[in-house]
Amino acid sequence: MITALSGDTSRLRATVDFVKEQDTATLLPLLLPGLDGPELRALVERCDFSHAALLVFPPDKEALATALAECGLVPDTPPRPSVVVRERLAVRHGHRAAAELDVSILRPTVECLDGTRRTVEVFALTVPPGSDLAPVAEHERERQHEAHVAFEVEAPDPLVLRGLCAVFGRYGATPDGGGYNPHENGTVFYFTAPAEAKAGYRRVELYVPGDHRDILDAHLDEHRRRQPAETLLRLLTGAWTTQALTAFTRLAVADAMHGERSVDVTRLARDTGVLAPNLTTLLRYLAMLGVVDEDRDGFRLTDTGRLLRSGATGSMRSLALMYGGPFYESFAGLADTVRTGRVAFEERFGENHFDHFARYPELAVLFDQSMAAGSRMFDPLPAHPVLTEAGDGATVVDIAGGNGELLGRILSAHPRLHGLLLERPHTVETARRLLGTAGHGERCAFVAGDFADVPAGGDVYVLSRVLHDWDDERCREILRHCARAMSDDADLLVVERVLPADGSASLATAWDLHMMCNVGGRERRADHYARLFADAGLTLVGRTPLPLDGSVLHVRRSGSPHPANRA
Repeated sequence: MITALSGDTSRLRATVDFVKEQDTATLLPLLLPGLDGPELRALVERCDFSHAALLVFPPDKEALATALAECGLVPDTPPRPSVVVRERLAVRHGHRAAAELDVSILRPTVECLDGTRRTVEVFALTVPPGSDLAPVAEHERERQHEAHVAFEVEAPDPLVLRGLCAVFGRYGATPDGGGYNPHENGTVFYFTAPAEAKAGYRRVELYVPGDHRDILDAHLDEHRRRQPAETLLRLLTGAWTTQALTAFTRLAVADAMHGERSVDVTRLARDTGVLAPNLTTLLRYLAMLGVVDEDRDGFRLTDTGRLLRSGATGSMRSLALMYGGPFYESFAGLADTVRTGRVAFEERFGENHFDHFARYPELAVLFDQSMAAGSRMFDPLPAHPVLTEAGDGATVVDIAGGNGELLGRILSAHPRLHGLLLERPHTVETARRLLGTAGHGERCAFVAGDFADVPAGGDVYVLSRVLHDWDDERCREILRHCARAMSDDADLLVVERVLPADGSASLATAWDLHMMCNVGGRERRADHYARLFADAGLTLVGRTPLPLDGSVLHVRRSGSPHPANRA
């Protein structure tokens, strides 16, 4: 009897024979014609032919087991979910939801002619009789998109991994996707072999144990540049990602999950008061983003997902609620901002965002918390020479310092310093409470006021993420207030994201759009800031990089001696 799996069984047999007959040294030159000599030896030393793979379409698990047995394949372990292939299928076939595709991986071993043991990697997409997945199976059998040969990197050093990718590219292989599979803690790099390859396979995999998503990102970027339609679709669905993260946060799902253990969806839905099937759909989308991991026991938070818990160190929960809330609504008016110059936030809410948040205390608190959520940018700032070299009893004035997150870090790092925080009245009270709780109350003073109230007598002034809120004229005004308050020996530290002069990718470019749409401000290049400082009687004397594409600009009064020239 000829069944739907009969053709798959023949392909399985052919794959088994191929794996038995090949070895690393003979297979690599077939895949990458021209590869020989030292580079071939280097590849052979660093990676090993591990398996050949194919995708089959059994009607059920029993049929798959029978086909494997007919080919002499006995899996050593139970099937595991496939993340990478499931997502590739979802994209290729009408962008079906990945959750609809039940794709598993089996890796039975075979004894090879050279005495080694390798595996046949079997991806199985269950296609029951009458299923609407039948066209998917027909297409995939014809095109063989997932058929590939794989090499495992034996020593996954980042430098070695980058070198291997470069050699593949030098001999005509092009990036063809990949991904990180949290179920087995392995990273996959796919390549398309050059047209002249003679191995019978055009798709090549490098499998690397561990999490190497930092290197994978560059590989995937190159692949996406070659897939413009897919790239555009992923960009267009970016709003879905924002709202998925915000919904996950607003529903307090992260708070209901354990730090390390997986949680059953039914229990999680009961604890959060949501529908279990719908929560499953949301969580599987977030698993694709690396926010949660899925296993047989349910879902668990990744390190990324933990940042959405309310009590986590460095929590970014408030950012998720802000970017998925008021700022998300205002971005719908971006086109009008570009066309007319009117600030989209003000058009949407009828007032600027400072006044709007002040009108609603819960939003004011959320905004201050969201500003503090980006505090990783501040990590190196207390080590700035201006602060480390400040004398005993010197005063650090944090202008518009929010809830005191940055000033608290400085005071913690330098017990000999005193602080003064200038902010709006309601924020001053929050900062007073938080800095007092942190033990800095006796060394810190508070002033409720505006930029015109910058106090004189400070030794170090700090303007952190303030100037990007305003247009150039308002920035000059703020800086003049600072200059008037500063003595000739005082220093000003300005923390901002600075636009790159060469147009390279930067978070500053994204925030430039955000500031234009929501605040009416902008990010600026270093030379632009230097001109603003000069207009206010100040001079830019240094710039130091910070995390999250931030910078600290060191500024002094014009005509003051450079710090290096102080007596």
